[in-house]
Amino acid sequence: MAERANDRLVRLLGIVAYLDGAGPVDVEELAHRFGVTPARLREDIDALWVSGTPGYMPDDLIDFDAFSLEEGLVSLTQSRGLTRPLRLGTREAVALVAALRAMSTTPAVQADPGRAAVVAAALDKLTAATGEAASAVDVRLGGPEDVATLEVLSRALATGRRVRLRYVDAADVTSEREVDPWRLLTQSEATYLVGWCHRAGGRRTFRVDRVLSAEPTDVPVSAVPVDAEVDVAAQVVADAAGPVDEVRVRWASAARWVAEEVPVEEVTDLPDGSFEVRLRVTNPAWLRRLLLTHAVDVLAVDPPQVAAEVAAAARAALAGYGRD
Repeated sequence: MAERANDRLVRLLGIVAYLDGAGPVDVEELAHRFGVTPARLREDIDALWVSGTPGYMPDDLIDFDAFSLEEGLVSLTQSRGLTRPLRLGTREAVALVAALRAMSTTPAVQADPGRAAVVAAALDKLTAATGEAASAVDVRLGGPEDVATLEVLSRALATGRRVRLRYVDAADVTSEREVDPWRLLTQSEATYLVGWCHRAGGRRTFRVDRVLSAEPTDVPVSAVPVDAEVDVAAQVVADAAGPVDEVRVRWASAARWVAEEVPVEEVTDLPDGSFEVRLRVTNPAWLRRLLLTHAVDVLAVDPPQVAAEVAAAARAALAGYGRD
C-alpha cells in the first residue's frame, strides 16, 4: 500500500530531530526505530539531502556525512534549523486546548490516572501559553461507558491479566465470559474492547457500554496469536484519514455476530427476524470483503452503489475462474 505523504513527512522530520540529539546512528538501528526497512531509510536520507531552507543552494540544505553513510552510519552534519521547536499560532493552540479539554472528560481518560495526569499536564502548559484565548474554550465529551468498568479494563491491559465480564449482546442476551484483553479502541461515540473470548474460543469485539460488570482476575493472558493485530474492529477504522460513508446493511438472523464483531452505529431488529446495521465506513475494501465473504446472509445494502460495487467485484472474481 502506498505511503501517505504526511506520514513520510512526519518521519523525515523525526529523523532529523532524533539524529540531532542522538549523534551518529547505525542504519539498521535507525530503520528499526522508525519502523521502516534500511532501503526505505536510505531513500529518506536521499530526500532529506536535497531539502532545506529557502534559497536551496548547497549551504541551505540538510547535510549528512557521506563517508559515514557508506560505512552504514547515519551522521547529521547540518540540520538547517529543523530541530527548533515548532511555534503554535493562537488558532492552533486554542484547537489543541479544546481537544485536550474534551479528551480529559472522556471515560477512557478518567479511568486511567496515569493517562489523566498526562492530559492534565499538557493542558495546563498549553492553557498558560495561550492566555486569555484559552478561557473562551470549554468542551466536554462523555460516552455511555462506566468509568469503573474502563478502569478495570485499562488495568487488565496494563498488567496483562484476564478479565471476567458480564455482557449483554445486541440480541439482549446476557452471558458471562472470560476475556484476554488485547486493546481498547474508540470509534465515534463508543469504546470497544478487543480480545480473546474463552467462552467463544475466538477473537471478539465487545462494546464497553454493554458490559454490565467487569472483574479482574489473577490469570495472565494467554499467548497472543500472530494475527492478533488483524481484527475486524481495527479494519473498520483503518484509513481514518479518508472519507467516511454511511452504509446500511440488512442481514439474515444467522449473521447476528456482525452486530457484535463490527463497531456499528445502530442496530435495528426487524419483524421477520432479520436486522439492519448502520455503519460508518472509511475503508471501502474492508466493506466489500465483509459483504462478499458473508454474501449468503446479506439481504439488502443501501446506498445502491455500494451493492453495485460489491456485485462488480464478485463478477470480476468469478471471471477469474472462467465463470459468469
